[in-house]
Amino acid sequence: MQTAAFQLLKTTNLLGQSFVMIELHSAKNNEMQEIISKFEQLTDITVELTSEKNTTALLEKILFGAISLTNADGGTIYRVEEESIKIEIIYSNSLKMHFSESNKNAANLPKIPLFDENGQANLKNVVSYSYHHDKALNIADAYDTKDFDFQGTKLFDTKNNYRSTSFLTVPLKNHEHETVAMLQLINAIDPITQTVIAFDGVAQRFCESLASQAATVLTKQQLIISLEKMFESMIALIANALDAKSPYNGGHCQRVPELTMMIAEAAHQTCEGYLKDFTLSDADRYELKIAGLLHDCGKVTTPEYVVDKAKKLETIFDRIALIETRFEVLKRDAEIALLKQQNKALKQGNTVDEIDIKPELDKLFAGLEDDLNFLKVCNTGGEFMSQDKISRLNEIKQKEWQLYGKNTPLLNQDELTNLSIARGTLNDDERKVINNHISATISMLSAIKWPKHLQNVPAYAGGHHERMDGKGYPNGLTREEMPIQARAMAIADVFEALTASDRPYKSGKKLSEALFILEKMSQEGHVDPDLYDAFIKHGVHTKYAAIFLPPEQIDI
Repeated sequence: MQTAAFQLLKTTNLLGQSFVMIELHSAKNNEMQEIISKFEQLTDITVELTSEKNTTALLEKILFGAISLTNADGGTIYRVEEESIKIEIIYSNSLKMHFSESNKNAANLPKIPLFDENGQANLKNVVSYSYHHDKALNIADAYDTKDFDFQGTKLFDTKNNYRSTSFLTVPLKNHEHETVAMLQLINAIDPITQTVIAFDGVAQRFCESLASQAATVLTKQQLIISLEKMFESMIALIANALDAKSPYNGGHCQRVPELTMMIAEAAHQTCEGYLKDFTLSDADRYELKIAGLLHDCGKVTTPEYVVDKAKKLETIFDRIALIETRFEVLKRDAEIALLKQQNKALKQGNTVDEIDIKPELDKLFAGLEDDLNFLKVCNTGGEFMSQDKISRLNEIKQKEWQLYGKNTPLLNQDELTNLSIARGTLNDDERKVINNHISATISMLSAIKWPKHLQNVPAYAGGHHERMDGKGYPNGLTREEMPIQARAMAIADVFEALTASDRPYKSGKKLSEALFILEKMSQEGHVDPDLYDAFIKHGVHTKYAAIFLPPEQIDI
């Protein structure tokens, strides 16, 4: 529809986007209404494009918008790659055909090369020609032109009893004048006669305007996706750094986020009680996922000798070896002393039977071996240190050995302090060091300028060592002062630690034992009881065990 009644103009705004402007003269009323209607369509399509976040859906809206504006029978969206142009979406109304590369329906369709085997620009195909010459191509009838290779099109037509006649191919160029995609429309349909016609100038201008604006939206989306990928790569970098810093921490940093999401989903699915109003959107899930991956990022500041402390006497090395040496010295000195007595007795004329030292030596060695084995058991950190055991440690400390001719306690005060640790392998000072990782996590995450949809990451990640009764750390928060997501992560952190078999200081507990401990913790105000109920009701422990626990730990 191109008459003397109007003139098409093309203008560009400050952002480089092209818009159609039409200078109306004495156009007929119905023609004016049609032009105005197309402007309204274009506006509506543009608004719809800017709100779409899914790339495939965005490309489909671009294609369907262009088809609607030009009254085309169908068309194709291509994505520009480094060496070729790839089909993303094909649509034909009359053939009832709708292929999407993301759904793998068009996975076998060939790509259009941008260059031939000699490295020269491919100008045989309409799409690649339009790309290289940076301009729209409007072909009235593909069967009447010899400028391009339409063999593939003709084969398609024969196979599908179709005739591809008119073509309109438009590059989608972003604000930097880069072609990011190609739009090709096929067979404009006359709205009155329903016959195939050529694409007129009005249709082309509107299509070019849509293509320009669509390219800007597509580029923005690709930029957002690229930034998200870079952001997630940075998070992976931190996780890998923790993994490299400590092999015992790497598995923890992978399992806790997974378990946190399982627990949060269980809460989301709970339709009654305290959690009935708790829901998760996709954005909420992404935010919690990021928080889970970063929940222990502060451990990059924790010394390895604390993170990896497998035994109570371990720092750079396990000092139990030094104590074993002292016991060997005690045995040697005792044996030498008894041999001296035997030698003296022999010189005094006594018989060997009268001065046999073996029984006394065996008794002495047995006592020393018993004490040493006791110290080795204390050193593992696997048992609770009762008062009786601590008393025995103090008795052993009173024993002495000779060092450079001077009597020296068998255990020094630092060794006694470490061997007396009630649970685990960390003493009070080391516990403060490792507990500080959560303060470091909060400090690191709070220093980041988070976008709105991730602003809760510091609160979620920084709350997984708080307790419901306010006795946790670092801020002593109570249950109602913590978001549900942080409480979910707290359960995940505890349950993962109970069942983990890659810790340097303990073996993983069986599933039944871990659940018993977790239930007690829910009753004692350590973890959230409602989340614990959801954890059990929705079988989170079973799902987690199937993925992460070895068969020998799964006893229920």
